[in-house]
Amino acid sequence: MIDNPYSSAVIAWFGTHARDLPWRAGDASPWSILVSEIMLQQTPVVRVLPAWEAWMRRWPTPSALAEEPAGEAVRMWNRLGYPRRALNLHACAREITERHGGEVPSDHAELLALPGVGSYTAAAVAGFAFGGRHAILDTNVRRVLARAHTGIEYPPKAPTRAETRLAESLLPEDPATAVRWGAAVMELGALVCTARSPECSACPIADRCAWRAAGHPPHSGPPRVGQKYAGTDRQVRGRLLAVLRASDAPVHKPALDAVWDDPVQRERALDALVADGLVDPLDDGRYALPG
Repeated sequence: MIDNPYSSAVIAWFGTHARDLPWRAGDASPWSILVSEIMLQQTPVVRVLPAWEAWMRRWPTPSALAEEPAGEAVRMWNRLGYPRRALNLHACAREITERHGGEVPSDHAELLALPGVGSYTAAAVAGFAFGGRHAILDTNVRRVLARAHTGIEYPPKAPTRAETRLAESLLPEDPATAVRWGAAVMELGALVCTARSPECSACPIADRCAWRAAGHPPHSGPPRVGQKYAGTDRQVRGRLLAVLRASDAPVHKPALDAVWDDPVQRERALDALVADGLVDPLDDGRYALPG
């Protein structure tokens, strides 16, 4: 471990500026934390919060979700985006119920083996739910470390071994402090060191930020292009799923055909939903959410 020149200032800032989020409460269950982490993948807190609250009211435990069909998870996901996450959560619930006695495992390797759980999510749940000492490397953390320590505006598109080594080297030795550091640097990236409009004047480590000291050099890598939605297959998939979510029974094909004029794109999107396990084609020609 190298000396972490940022931890004290960032943790102190977090103590004053941290958002009051229910999955951060002292009595938050490991399951509620796992649900929040999967929902927060590529989705902002403002959209996740009402979805998380509704989910936890309906399914406060993994076994409660595991007892219902996967299609109900997809229905409950509503328009949160990237609905395969709903299937992953349902699969997680079943595995936790069947293999872990209904309790979210605390071991990092066992978390990593759950469906749809990657290295970031496993580290986050192991840390935030169980106090484990793990380097938590999400998009916000990567951006803060890229700027403050490496001196570049944006990290590479995909995490590198160098980033992982840096994050691990900055991890405080005390597990409780390491967990606090992980949450604090993530919050700093979400609220202050943002992707498009960083507020350097409000940053607790501005005086030791390598990117600021270098004069804020612009990104020199491949152009960063925002994801489009309008007119894409993603939009078509969303409209098709909306029809199925709104119906208590399987729907006939004309109800799906009505949501998009381009038949080629519509069929491609529907085929993709079937391939992803998000839609079940029935023998009688109707379509339903997965059973």
